[in-house]
Amino acid sequence: MDITSTVSIDDDLIEERFIRASGPGGQHVNKVSTAVQIRFAIDRCTTLEPAVRARLKTLAGGRVNRHGRLVLTANQHRSQARNREDARERLARLIRRALIEPTIRKPQRPPSKTQRKRRVGDKRRRGDTKRLRRSPGADDR
Repeated sequence: MDITSTVSIDDDLIEERFIRASGPGGQHVNKVSTAVQIRFAIDRCTTLEPAVRARLKTLAGGRVNRHGRLVLTANQHRSQARNREDARERLARLIRRALIEPTIRKPQRPPSKTQRKRRVGDKRRRGDTKRLRRSPGADDR
């Protein structure tokens, strides 16, 4: 399965199981297994770097079971094929998000004494300008 132009994962790591979907649907919902449950073995995937696998586990959160498998269930559509396609796309989207390395924030340097002085002076001048615009007696309210 292709994730990006450079990253792909082996289909052997993806296990698909078709289950019955819950919700309204009458007799049809009781007979046909249209919902798809995908299990992706994160730890066994060698094409993803360890850092990417760790980010994927973090992004997936509670969808990762104790065996290190990411479990996604798709039951939005009435057809099995569309649910399967939806689950695979959601898996690919999650992996694409994990591929993006977060930028590390660097703390900002505190402003210098001159910069602080200039800022306070600017604020004072602005306040003076606004005070001069007021009509006499406006402070009495």
